[in-house]
Amino acid sequence: MSFSVEGKRVTVAGAARSGLAAAELLARRGARVTLSDSRAELPEADRLRGLGIMLELGGHTRDTFTSADLVVLSPGVPPEQDVVQAARDRGVPVIAEIELASRWLQGRLIAITGTKGKSTTTALTGLMLEAAGFKVTVGGNIGSPLSAQVSRSTPDTFHVVETSSFQLEQIDTFHPWIAVMLNVSPDHLDRHPGVEAYAAAKARIFENQNASDFAVINADDPAVLELARRSRATARQFSLAGTINLGTVVQEGWIVDRQRDRTERLVPFGAIHLLGRHLVNDVMAAATVGAIAGAAPAAMTAAVDAFHGLEHAMEFVADVGGVRFVNDSKATNVESALRSIESFDRDLVPIMGGRFKGGDLRVLRDPLKARAKALVAVGDARPLLREALGDVLDVQEADSLAAAVSRAHELAKPSGVVLLAPACASFDMFSDYAERGRRFKEEVERIRAMADG
Repeated sequence: MSFSVEGKRVTVAGAARSGLAAAELLARRGARVTLSDSRAELPEADRLRGLGIMLELGGHTRDTFTSADLVVLSPGVPPEQDVVQAARDRGVPVIAEIELASRWLQGRLIAITGTKGKSTTTALTGLMLEAAGFKVTVGGNIGSPLSAQVSRSTPDTFHVVETSSFQLEQIDTFHPWIAVMLNVSPDHLDRHPGVEAYAAAKARIFENQNASDFAVINADDPAVLELARRSRATARQFSLAGTINLGTVVQEGWIVDRQRDRTERLVPFGAIHLLGRHLVNDVMAAATVGAIAGAAPAAMTAAVDAFHGLEHAMEFVADVGGVRFVNDSKATNVESALRSIESFDRDLVPIMGGRFKGGDLRVLRDPLKARAKALVAVGDARPLLREALGDVLDVQEADSLAAAVSRAHELAKPSGVVLLAPACASFDMFSDYAERGRRFKEEVERIRAMADG
């Protein structure tokens, strides 16, 4: 029997992109929807009311949750909130927005998770499959929420979905045909109880798969290998380090698919235009998905050749008088910042800081000592950065991002690299990593204009 919400009372918690899409989908499917958000006003209020959606603004009330037949959580709403727990205690099912949407999809799901590289891999996988002639939608944690894709779903659609730990921890029947796990390292420890809980949430991507599905796993990451052991899906490994005999590896300047009876060239290294060796991992993961789905190597290569990366992910911004500026505002955890730092050889001046989410900043000591001239610290994490790194390199503090960019520019002269790799969330100073990245680029543009003028 198909899933139905006709006439059901459904509370959607959180009115960001995913919550809005879920509320509209539910209303169109006949549910009596209440959208609950902590904000006092919503720009979309009139449109939502026009769809018959009730709005609860200014905070969540217990009765709105406990009297519902179903509660749908946006990724930004902690499932431990009292009102959510009260609903659970009353026996009300609580599910993620991606869980809700997946119940109505007709096509096959390709779900991608990991601590670092999800967005790049998701976008590139979508481009590869499109170039190969498949019908594709791309979104989830980036771009269009999965709930907004339901109306376009057909039996021959591939839904390529970026999935976060926040989304995966509230799934039930969510069933990817291909599940990709890129890497796992400590992140979001301000929200998850610990590293084990965070990893366990990530691992749920595999739990509803069976032997006719595929688990694409990074063989270079021991944590991924351990988490993937519980998967019943057919394993397809990729390894940039060359640690595997079968799977996706690098051979003679190509990303290749190495099987027992043949080796097929997929993508030449010359087609990759991304900064940072770690991004080759993402290309390998996407190519592995493409090979499983039946995309021709020529189509995958064309997609990679046309792809110059995502905004705020190792994005080259400008060269000002020999100093290069790189925006990796999406590097919101220690592991991501480490990969960014390791992409450069010398004369590096990172800008780091913000609201710390957990992890061990001391793992950056040796890489920074070997590569960096200095570090400019911003935001709440300034004392943590100074304490962890101040004895191995010059840590200077700035009160604003504008001051940090100017200071880093001076320190990087004459031919260094200014790298925004915060290792922290942005919420102490900005609404999200994207606003932080845009502000960084505005400051770089100001410096460039002054240099030209």
